[in-house]
Amino acid sequence: MGYVSFLKTVARLVVNNFFAVVAVAVAATVVRKAWPIRPDEIVNRMRALPPAHVFILVILAAVLVKMRRMRRGRDVYLVEYGCFRPKACYRTPFATCLEHAHLMPYLVDEESVAFAMRLLERSGLGEETCVPDAYHYMPPDRSLRASREEAELVIFAAVDDVFAKTAPVIKPADIDVLVVNCSIFTPVPVFADMVVNRYKLRADVKIVNLSGMGCSAGLVSVGLAKNVLHTSPPGTRVLIVSTEILSSQYYVGTERAMLLPNCLFRMGAAAMILSNSADHARFRLRRVVRTVTAARDADYRCVFQEEDDNGNTGIRLSKDLATTAGYALKNNIAAFGPLVLPAWEQLLVALTIIKRKLLSGRAKVRLYRPDFRTAFEHICIHAGGRGVIDEVQHGLGLSDDDVEASRMTLHRFGNTSSSSVLYELAYLEAKGRMGMGDRVWMISFGAGFDCNSVAWECIKPASDADGPWAECISRYPVQLPEIDKDM
Repeated sequence: MGYVSFLKTVARLVVNNFFAVVAVAVAATVVRKAWPIRPDEIVNRMRALPPAHVFILVILAAVLVKMRRMRRGRDVYLVEYGCFRPKACYRTPFATCLEHAHLMPYLVDEESVAFAMRLLERSGLGEETCVPDAYHYMPPDRSLRASREEAELVIFAAVDDVFAKTAPVIKPADIDVLVVNCSIFTPVPVFADMVVNRYKLRADVKIVNLSGMGCSAGLVSVGLAKNVLHTSPPGTRVLIVSTEILSSQYYVGTERAMLLPNCLFRMGAAAMILSNSADHARFRLRRVVRTVTAARDADYRCVFQEEDDNGNTGIRLSKDLATTAGYALKNNIAAFGPLVLPAWEQLLVALTIIKRKLLSGRAKVRLYRPDFRTAFEHICIHAGGRGVIDEVQHGLGLSDDDVEASRMTLHRFGNTSSSSVLYELAYLEAKGRMGMGDRVWMISFGAGFDCNSVAWECIKPASDADGPWAECISRYPVQLPEIDKDM
């Protein structure tokens, strides 16, 4: 058994490093053939070449290098990121949720309250998740003013954090492009203008405000920034701000599918500075792949904002959300996998596909599930809910340790929408698990329906990595209660 394992290991190494093995073999052959030639003879032959030929070779080599760089585009780097850290006064323990619901019988009936409490207990959220001031009022304050106050609180805190970490190297005046994403609440002026006004960004700053993309908008923004940086002058910097504003979105009806966001979503925000210069950078962007399945009616309506029968506006989450996420991830992996998986894993997938074709109709061949842990040391799955994390963990064959960052982020901060994957990255760094050269896979899902995958490579671990986990990282990981599937 040990001998077979050894042969598999050798075969994996040979396949994964195929081009290196071939190059070594070719070099060895050339050296062997040219062995009678002494080093001084090689130097003499090189000196005998006409100067014009040497000049042409140098020019051709320079052109080839330039063309390769132009085709590849500039490398993109994550310089730094920061997250909003809520104060204890925003905490919403389950008991507070229950008390508030009982004090508002004119909004929520007892049956809906019982359903919401069962959902909370099964959700994977802990007792320290936070909601904005507006949710602490009875009834909740859904005014425009409350939403603006929440936006200013979370967005400015996240941006302040990232600038504090990059000072004095990067100042607000050094930002060339600003991308802000918030799915549901989009006031006039937009949040991007609010950030420009607060930090007095330059008049020539390019701004983009994204909305309606749900929890995937953060990684969509990374893809947008990558495209901008690939065609921008060296040293260009992009500030990305990801958040979801809850105050105006509290659902006051009794439709169960529309009560889910009230239970799952919590306040949060994150900011990132990306650049096409490696100066002071901490992560290198490797791959960005986005898959949209909105052509399927069920996927399009899976996360849908609408009014209930009584005219109350809210977000309806389909009962098939986890299944839809699994389908979107499967399609995303089909495009993402060949870009990141080692050759050995891709070969095993190809062999099972060939076997399935050859035995079509005669035998059922199960497609090989590639092991993405051979390509990544860390995986950050959007903390959209316990069911979503379970679905991805099962679909990718991951261990509990692989999804620890996602589950603990959901437990401590709840579903913070598009910023959740950065809270997970902060968890890994606060635990001291991120090392130079480590590869990180971020996975997010959003309305539409779409799935996004982003691959990073760590080039400089954080020196002070507490971030939003500063006051609680020593208590994690925590043991989550077992859930009866039949409840």
